[in-house]
Amino acid sequence: MVPKDISVKSSRKQEEPPKSEVGVQNSPMLGMPKGAAIAIQGYEGSFHQMVAQSFFGKNVEVITCATFKDVVRIAGNKKESDGGVMAIENSIAGSILPNYNLLQKSNLKIIGEVYLHIKQNLLVNPGVKLEDIKEVHSHTMALQQCYDFLDKYKWKLVETEDTALSAKHIHQHKSKHIAAIASKLAAELYNLDMIAPNIHTLKNNYTRFLVLQREDVEADITGANKASVNFHTDHSRGSLAKVLTTISDGGINLSKLQSFPIPGSDFKYSFHADMEFDEIEQFNDVIKKIKPITEHLKIYGVYKRGGLPNPSKGGA
Repeated sequence: MVPKDISVKSSRKQEEPPKSEVGVQNSPMLGMPKGAAIAIQGYEGSFHQMVAQSFFGKNVEVITCATFKDVVRIAGNKKESDGGVMAIENSIAGSILPNYNLLQKSNLKIIGEVYLHIKQNLLVNPGVKLEDIKEVHSHTMALQQCYDFLDKYKWKLVETEDTALSAKHIHQHKSKHIAAIASKLAAELYNLDMIAPNIHTLKNNYTRFLVLQREDVEADITGANKASVNFHTDHSRGSLAKVLTTISDGGINLSKLQSFPIPGSDFKYSFHADMEFDEIEQFNDVIKKIKPITEHLKIYGVYKRGGLPNPSKGGA
């Protein structure tokens, strides 16, 4: 049974996000059924839905979840979904640390990544003009990202739980004096006008999303050139340096290294590492060499590296 805070929605009639907004390698669907159901955080019209559409295609169905914990739980249940999409880091705000912990405790693996150019737009019901607006509703982060634009006006700013939900509410209530800050997809879904597109202050704002699937699902990813692993050593002097040197000597680029305290230990740490390589043999060889010098090693996934989208092209 699907929890009350989660509802299955279809986005079949919506257009895919412009390619200039997303950086993703073409997905072979990885054995997923046609019209796969993918768990996302947020409501229809969210950035997570844009990512799901860019990776799986416009016919993907999304299961909207209130929290990232729900995303991981639903994505890991084969009776409820075919996988999930989860934000993991942002170019401005940094890593979303709780999501790394959720991944570590889950039965999920990474099968892909997507870099999304975050663009915020001021949305209103058709016919509403700037001078009609009295309030602007959106998630607190979206409001903060648009302060330079918002400071030009004397509007009341109202924090909400979700950008897309704000757009949905002004559509449902046919608000004539309330605007929302949300995505272009939200404008399309709820028949809203983008009265002011791209109102975010920092234009180079990207979020990296992970595409997740259950560990028991076979997935042969052609052209894989990136992997994510978690490991910890015996914490003796130089033990971490040995691992990092082995990775470097293997010709692998360590694009991310994130430390996490090991629960129940006295300030001992595990490490999440993202590795980029040219050939899968490089990665396999390095893994064989670092296994003997680590106390724990888990591979979260081997997948195709996503590229940053081009911010100078395309719409909002």
